[in-house]
Amino acid sequence: MTATTMGARVTRWARLTGWRHLLLVVALVFALFPVLFVVSAALNPLGTLSSSSLVPQGVSTANLERLFSDTPFGSWYLNSILISLANAAGTVFLCALAAYAFSRFRFIGRRTGLFGLLLVQMFPQFLAIVAIYLMFTDITEYWPEVGFDTPWGLMLVYLGGALSVNTWLMKGFFDTVPRELDESARVDGATHAQVFFRIMLPLVAPVLAIVGLLVFISTINEFLIASVFLRDPESKTVALGLYGLISGERNANFGIFAAGTLLISLPTMAVFWFLQRFIVEGLTSGAVKG
Repeated sequence: MTATTMGARVTRWARLTGWRHLLLVVALVFALFPVLFVVSAALNPLGTLSSSSLVPQGVSTANLERLFSDTPFGSWYLNSILISLANAAGTVFLCALAAYAFSRFRFIGRRTGLFGLLLVQMFPQFLAIVAIYLMFTDITEYWPEVGFDTPWGLMLVYLGGALSVNTWLMKGFFDTVPRELDESARVDGATHAQVFFRIMLPLVAPVLAIVGLLVFISTINEFLIASVFLRDPESKTVALGLYGLISGERNANFGIFAAGTLLISLPTMAVFWFLQRFIVEGLTSGAVKG
């Protein structure tokens, strides 16, 4: 093989395929740079922002030890996981009920309700924070168990906006399930509840997994509403607690902050790995059926 032939093949590869590999490498470096910097900052024994670099100057668990000794990080961690899992489960269940009703039943106001859910999403939930705050002021006075500084009260606020655009996503998936399955089950004497729980939910498991993962991620990272309702240090979530560490002394506590962000990423990765099979199946099914 001559040098001319080799050069022609390399040029053809670069023109047809090589630029794709180059873009992939650039995107990979762009995505991994902040992750590597956070890992380096978490391992940095000095634990300050000014001393952090992409390549760690040393390896130490001092930041992790300070995180657990100087802050109630364990309580923050449990609160975040509890609220995120409960909100994800509640949102998936409520959206599935609404999507089943909109998909299988015909009733007055059905079209208006669907477009109403879509219209409401144009306004962020935080716009109603003043009204919700006043409501929970009275709730805290009479039922403190579900008021301020409790995970149950915050979950009630989150579930108040559960019927979101996810209902539209689920309805589209419910519509792909043949109605003959419902009809044959009802002919055999099944009730609507039995059809929903025993037939429909197993068939739409992929979209349930997708919605559950999206809600879990958004909840575990939510900050604005949680900052209004969770004021006690023990009741805070990880997002609130870590923000408090760097809001006043960003440089001194950056190593602790980086260690906390790495730990809070573990539940998200665990949920994703657990639901990965359903997510891939759901995305491919939606692409074919859409």
